[in-house]
Amino acid sequence: MFAAKTIDSGDKAAFYRDLAAQLKALLEGERDSIANAANTAALIFQMVPDLNWAGFYFLASDEELVLGPFQGKPARVRIAVGKGVCGTAVDLDMSMLVKDVHDFPGHIACDADSRSELVVLLRDNDGVFGVLDLDSPTPGRFDKEDQAGIEKLAAIYVAASSFED
Repeated sequence: MFAAKTIDSGDKAAFYRDLAAQLKALLEGERDSIANAANTAALIFQMVPDLNWAGFYFLASDEELVLGPFQGKPARVRIAVGKGVCGTAVDLDMSMLVKDVHDFPGHIACDADSRSELVVLLRDNDGVFGVLDLDSPTPGRFDKEDQAGIEKLAAIYVAASSFED
């Protein structure tokens, strides 16, 4: 049985290195993309300080993301590509780090307590197929080190999972 180990969060680079090792161990031997998304969201929500939401949205079509496994308050089920932080990340084909969502035009508020957001793309050989989304109640919670760390976790999730129909 897997048990998350507490990580000192004083050194972000070391924190994300240790968290990546834990995620690899957690997903080892499991290929189901939904089960892996659920465990990835749970581990991130448990281990990354100061979050109020962590989860996935997957492209259901070229125009729409649909909610996947997550931890936190109930969320919007469908997001149009180009709308909100998640849809904008897909539209612009890049991760999005938003210091204060109140300053982001068209932000979609699922939890009124959310103030900052980090969205990283999920990519496979066919391109972008979804996003990993983190929200925090603290403005400016995320920085480039967090972005790099979460992008690495997203890559581990993708590598561990099978996305064949």
